[in-house]
Amino acid sequence: MSFGLLRYRLIEEKAQTGVFLTALGFGMGNYKDSTLEKLADKGNGNYAYIDTINEARKVLVEQMNGTLVTVAKDVKIQIEFNPAAVNAYRLIGYENRVLRHEDFNDDRKDAGDMGAGHTVTALFEVVPEASSNGELSHLKIRYKEPEGNTSRLLEMPVFNQAESFNEASPDFRFASAVASFGMILRDSPHKANSTLDAVLQTAENSKGADIHAYREEFVELVRKARDLKPVSK
Repeated sequence: MSFGLLRYRLIEEKAQTGVFLTALGFGMGNYKDSTLEKLADKGNGNYAYIDTINEARKVLVEQMNGTLVTVAKDVKIQIEFNPAAVNAYRLIGYENRVLRHEDFNDDRKDAGDMGAGHTVTALFEVVPEASSNGELSHLKIRYKEPEGNTSRLLEMPVFNQAESFNEASPDFRFASAVASFGMILRDSPHKANSTLDAVLQTAENSKGADIHAYREEFVELVRKARDLKPVSK
């Protein structure tokens, strides 16, 4: 048996006893977040890559509880869209987190873990039916207590509240800017007419209070990407 398999088995065994693992990477130039993610998944913990003093302050000071304290493990989210209201849909991102439909109710299947104060944002692109008032979808969440082995189920309907993009909350608009940025960087066929200038404008106008300047950090990243983009002749 390889060292890697032995390492993963040891992490899984300790996790079953309540000893969770949070994986932190330090430095620059050897970005291996996929390995950190795999280690944290096996250990029912979280992971982060720290390459600046600001990132260290965020992970180890401002978000300390969320980084080191797991409050729910094997968290699964399932959205069932109402066929009478939605003609088509697709999940944006999370390619490495998609589970089969039957895995949602299978407590043997490993899933993500949540730290104290953590939130998860998932964006869907939806093609509505002509008349899509009423219940748009049904949300189901399964999770286990940190020391538990049997999941609990939460479920609730999601109703259509049609409004323009500019009327949406700053959090929603900022999240859409981040998603658009990712699709542009990957040259996704789904990016449509998105541009870095549009991403920058949306992000700047939806920073909100931004107490720790995390969103401003993203805005600066978009500016750098825009300035680095070659100009077409």
